[in-house]
Amino acid sequence: MTTIRSHNLLLLLLPLLLLSSSATPSSATSTHNVVAYGAKPGGTTDSRQAFLSAWKNACASARPATLYVPRGKFLLAGRIVFDGECRNSKMVVRIDGTLVAPADYRVLKDGGYWVLFQNVNGLSVYGGVLDGRGSGLWDCKKAGHSCPFGATSIGFLNSRNIVIDGLTSLNSQVFHIVIYGCNNVKLQGTKVSASGVSPNTDGIHVQMSSHVTILSSTIATGDDCVSIGPGTSTLWIENMACGPGHGISVGSLGKYSNEPGVQNVTVKSVSFTGTQNGARIKSWGRPSNGFAKNIIFQHVTMNNVQNPIVIDQNYCPGNVRCPGKISGIKVSDVTYEDIHGSSATEVAVNFDCSPERPCTGIKLRNVRLSYKNQKAEASCKHAGGTVSGTVQPNSCL
Repeated sequence: MTTIRSHNLLLLLLPLLLLSSSATPSSATSTHNVVAYGAKPGGTTDSRQAFLSAWKNACASARPATLYVPRGKFLLAGRIVFDGECRNSKMVVRIDGTLVAPADYRVLKDGGYWVLFQNVNGLSVYGGVLDGRGSGLWDCKKAGHSCPFGATSIGFLNSRNIVIDGLTSLNSQVFHIVIYGCNNVKLQGTKVSASGVSPNTDGIHVQMSSHVTILSSTIATGDDCVSIGPGTSTLWIENMACGPGHGISVGSLGKYSNEPGVQNVTVKSVSFTGTQNGARIKSWGRPSNGFAKNIIFQHVTMNNVQNPIVIDQNYCPGNVRCPGKISGIKVSDVTYEDIHGSSATEVAVNFDCSPERPCTGIKLRNVRLSYKNQKAEASCKHAGGTVSGTVQPNSCL
């Protein structure tokens, strides 16, 4: 009887023992609310020091940690850097409020970042609005005055295992979001909004990074919705609405004579509306050893796009340091499949490739583009490839 009673008692206590074990401090998450560190939600008091103190303690935690920004507007009146390496690899930044940049664009000066995460392994950023307040700088540039270049709203530098979910970026001075030198990054539910004539305001820029995924995003801005710089490999973009803007651009490439190439890029289920370009590859018209290869544009809708499909290897802004020179970038194995819709110009397909290193392996499959409900045209220079299915305009490959 004693043995049976002991056994029954153990069965009764087992759930409590398991619950106690699962609730041990070592598995709990520590939360660091920036308000508890002195941040003011009114949008007029600089809260940078409070944010940095909260990050420092969260980053130093051996347990998973959360930096929490509650509802309200929080002024970050200058550059702020969240630096790793953190003790834990499960850092969370949860933002229910809005981060506000300084009203005077001259505070952030030339280049660099307003908000920067660097050297972090294992970071998830959920929600939040970043208000870059960039219109003053745009006006300065459009007026032709002497202006600083401006700052990127948020950057992720030399980091890995990053999730960015539900972030909204408004009116950045220049680039909205930059992924540079990173590995294994997932962005989803991203919203970018800026004037269609705002200069240099790329939505998402990826460079020197691998295994980056961009899903279910909406980008309206004055430059590229997504720009893909040198050293990018294994990039997947799916389910995106782009417009206004300059489209999705591989490049510009070849600005420097020695630079890494771009490879294994997939752009799928994307709509372009009223954009300057759709699916674009561009390189400077000057010598370089770079390349762009294994690129797929698939299931794409064009709505009144000026240049729906374009490879431009004579890119030379301002005609500075490149007139009369030839691009050394090698473009190869580019597939355009199920591309349909309308072009705002007569030439809907334009392959202007390098005479020194012609484009090879271009594939057109089921491309149907019209101009004012009539047949559009195609133009090819130094481009070779194959055609399958229905292709309109008629291929010039």
